[in-house]
Amino acid sequence: MINRIRDIRLQKGLTLADVALACDPQTTAQTIGRLETGMRNLSLVWMNRIAAALGVEPETLLRSETIQPARIVAALGRKGAEPMRTPIEAVLPNALSADVPWLVLAVEASVGEYRTGDQVWLRQHPFAEVSNLLNRDVLAPLPGGAFAFGRLIEAGGDTVALLPPASGQDRIAVEHPAWVAVAETLVRKL
Repeated sequence: MINRIRDIRLQKGLTLADVALACDPQTTAQTIGRLETGMRNLSLVWMNRIAAALGVEPETLLRSETIQPARIVAALGRKGAEPMRTPIEAVLPNALSADVPWLVLAVEASVGEYRTGDQVWLRQHPFAEVSNLLNRDVLAPLPGGAFAFGRLIEAGGDTVALLPPASGQDRIAVEHPAWVAVAETLVRKL
C-alpha cells in the first residue's frame, strides 16, 4: 500500500514535527517519518490520526499502485523552470482541505478575466465570515436555486453587493445568503 502522507504534508508546507504535534494524541516526528516511508505499518488508527492532523479525508492518504499520479516536478521562478529536489505527488485542492465544502463554477462563455472552459474552485464560508472576503470573487446563492457571481464589493447587515465580471453590468445585491463561496483556484486548460 502506497501512502501520500509526505506529498500532502509538503504541499501544505508542514514539517514532520508540525504533523506530529497536530496528531491527537501527539506523537513524534520520527514516527510520522516512519509512517511516510513505510518503515512502520500505516494502520487504520494511524490513518485517521494523520488525516485529522493534515485536515484531509483518510482515503486521501492512499493511492493506487497501478495508476501513475500527477507529480510536481519543477517550479517556475525568476530564473525559469527549476527541477524539484524530490518530485512530489500533486494533490487536488478538494483533497487537501476536507474541512470546508468546495464548489466548482464552470465557465461556459468568456466573461471578464475568465475564459471558456475554465473551472473556478470555490471554498464555501458561512455568511458570518463574509466581511473577510471583500475584493474577492465570490459565488452567492439566490432564491429559487439561482446564483450570483462577482467581486464582493460591499458587505453590510444581511446583504452583500457583487460586481459581475462582465464590464458594463450593474452590481447585484444578494439579501440573506446562507453562505458565500470564495474563488481560490482557477483551473484552465492551455
